[in-house]
Amino acid sequence: MRLTVVGNPDNRRVALFRRAVREAGLPDPAVLPWAQVLTGATPPDAETLVRVDSPGEDAEVDRLLRRAATPARHGELIGLTDTYAGLVAGMGRVAAGGATLLNPPDDVAALCDKRRCHALLSAAGVPVPAALPPVDGYPQLRAAMAAAGWHRVFVKPAHGSSAAGVIALAVGPGRVRAVTPIEVTPDGLFNSLRLRSYDDEATVAALVNRLAPEGLHVERWLPKAGLADRVVDLRVVVVAGRPTHAVVRAARGPLTNLHLGNARGDLDALRAAAGPTAWAAAMRTCVRAAACFPRSLHVGVDLMFLLGWQRHAVAEVNAFGDLLPGVLADGRDTYAEQVDALTSGRWDRWRATATVVGDGPAVAGDDPAADTAAGPDRPAAGGPATTRRESVGCAP
Repeated sequence: MRLTVVGNPDNRRVALFRRAVREAGLPDPAVLPWAQVLTGATPPDAETLVRVDSPGEDAEVDRLLRRAATPARHGELIGLTDTYAGLVAGMGRVAAGGATLLNPPDDVAALCDKRRCHALLSAAGVPVPAALPPVDGYPQLRAAMAAAGWHRVFVKPAHGSSAAGVIALAVGPGRVRAVTPIEVTPDGLFNSLRLRSYDDEATVAALVNRLAPEGLHVERWLPKAGLADRVVDLRVVVVAGRPTHAVVRAARGPLTNLHLGNARGDLDALRAAAGPTAWAAAMRTCVRAAACFPRSLHVGVDLMFLLGWQRHAVAEVNAFGDLLPGVLADGRDTYAEQVDALTSGRWDRWRATATVVGDGPAVAGDDPAADTAAGPDRPAAGGPATTRRESVGCAP
C-alpha cells in the first residue's frame, strides 16, 4: 500500500495521519503540498492511494486557491466562491494521474457546497432542516422568510466552513437580531473567534447583502435539545460506513463550534437524555448521510437532537471533519481508524455495498425501517475543549 497525503506539510492534520500510518507498520506517506498542486506539480500515479486534506490555515495556499494577487488579511471573509472553485480544480489536478482518492473530487465538490449537500441529503431521505429557495440579498431573504412563516433562520455562505460567515437570524415585529462571528468593518468582513450580536436592521441588511454575492444557503433554525444550561449537538465521524468517534459541542448561544469558545460536553449524559432508541436512530441517520458519499473513506456529520430528544436532523456533512484531537475508540483516534479501515478491507467492502438507503421524506426525526444497521453502540467521546481553532469544514 503506497499512500500520499495532499495537504499543508506543517498542518497537524497531516502530522496526525502520517503518525497513524507509521504506527500501523506502513511506510510513511509521501506529502504533496497543496501549494505545489496549485502550481503545476505532477499528480500521484495510478498505484497510489491519496488522502486529500483540508487546504485551510495557510495564507499562501488561500491566495493560490483564489487566484489572487495578494493574500487575504487575517480572518478576512473574501473570495469564498473563488476558493471553492480553486479547491474543485485542485482536486481535479490531484486525480488526473489516475490515483485512487480516499475522498474523490465529486464528493468533496458536493460536500463543500452547502446547497448541493443539503439537496443530496434531502433527496436520500436524510432528516435535514428545511431550506429556503435561493436568495440574493436581505429584501428577498425577509420576503422568503415571511412566505414560509419562519421567524428564525441560519444564513450560511454556500462555500464557508467553521461557522465563517454564518448568521443566526431572528426577526419579529419591529425587531431583528443577528448572532454571528462576523466583525463588520468599513473595508471588509472578518471572521472572529468571538460571537457578536447586531440588532440594528440596517446593519444586518448590509451584512447579508455583502455576503450574498458569494452565494447563500438559508435553513430553518430548529430548536436543539439542551443539557444543563447549554444547547448541544454532535460531530460524529463516520469511517467506512461506521460511526466511530463523536464529540458533544455545548454552547450557550446558537453556534456550537468549539473554536468559538464553546465546550466539549458529556456524551454519556447526552446518550442518557436521548435514550437508546433515539440514539440508535440518530446513528443510523449518520450512516445514511455517509452513504450519500460512499466513495469517501470518512465524513464528519453534524447532528442535532431537537427539543424532546426524540427527533434529530443533520445540520451539515463535512469533507474534512475528522480532526477530533484526543478522542479514541478502541484505542484509535480518527486517523488510526481510517488506516485500520484501509488495511482490514473494510473500506473496500463499504464502497462495494454502500447505497443511499431510505426513501422517506426528509423530515427531522424520520426513522425508516429500511435504514442500515447502526454503527458501534458507543462512539468515543471527546475530552476537554481545546483552545486552538478546529477548522473542520471545506474551505480554509
